[in-house]
Amino acid sequence: MKKRVVVALGHQALGTNFPEQKKAVSSSVKILADMVEDGCQLIITHSNAPQVGMIHTALNEFAKHHETYNAPMAICSAMSQGFIGYDIQNMLRSELLGRGIYRTVSTIVTQVVVDPYDEAFYHPIKVIGRYLTAEEAAAEEKKGNYVVEEPGKGFRRIVSAPKPLDIVEIDAINALVDAGQIVIAGGGGGIPVLKQGSRLKSASAIVEKDLTSGKLADLTDSDILMILTNEEHVSIHYHTDTPIPLGEITAAQARSYMEDQEFGEAGMLPKIEASVNFVSQKAGRKAIITSISHALDALHGKTGTIIS
Repeated sequence: MKKRVVVALGHQALGTNFPEQKKAVSSSVKILADMVEDGCQLIITHSNAPQVGMIHTALNEFAKHHETYNAPMAICSAMSQGFIGYDIQNMLRSELLGRGIYRTVSTIVTQVVVDPYDEAFYHPIKVIGRYLTAEEAAAEEKKGNYVVEEPGKGFRRIVSAPKPLDIVEIDAINALVDAGQIVIAGGGGGIPVLKQGSRLKSASAIVEKDLTSGKLADLTDSDILMILTNEEHVSIHYHTDTPIPLGEITAAQARSYMEDQEFGEAGMLPKIEASVNFVSQKAGRKAIITSISHALDALHGKTGTIIS
């Protein structure tokens, strides 16, 4: 039986602009193809912060000069899922064909249900877009948006990061995965939506992509959640002179480290939380956090932080 693996790609695997993305993805798909050859059934998700920020900035600049509305975050997120997914699916398909492997690779623009009463809406942490002048910042606040000042640089918009409750397109994702296809879904955490009867209303927020990755892994009944970051291991005492890298740990140990506030709120904490949530739902699951260059070795238990 193939192992079903959700792989969450971080910024290092994608780059931050068009040329960087093309170069980074062409390298990343080789490692993804190695995993397919190793017997993994892949479901791929990815970050999108630099890309969605670039889209948001470009569309809002366009709006300033053409008397049209600024771009909603949902539109920017959907666009980022499309163009990042395009590069991954195109290059991964070519890489696999070059190895004599035929797999359809498909991208699904994904919506994620969030709770309108999530406490995160009162505590925004995700900075997006370009720097604003004081006048532009005041205008954003007048519209009900949050801004934060970076001394000496200017103001930037900041949005909330609610937790994912459900994935709207999960039936389509499971149908494709069950048919043996490779699926790219939940990019950038997905588009946050609020249920209003039979309608879905987009929320001005960014869902934490690692938590969506964990939800995706759970709802596809995957065996492994692999979160790829810049570090080979997760470390405790990270901002000290004596950081301690973590190898194999239990979910209970990971919870204890979270309670001790060993991980940054916008850094490693969501990755650990997603991992603990995933492995706690069903026996036999494991989560791996490592760098993309060590992905295959970590899959074989040779390195990385493994939570079970």
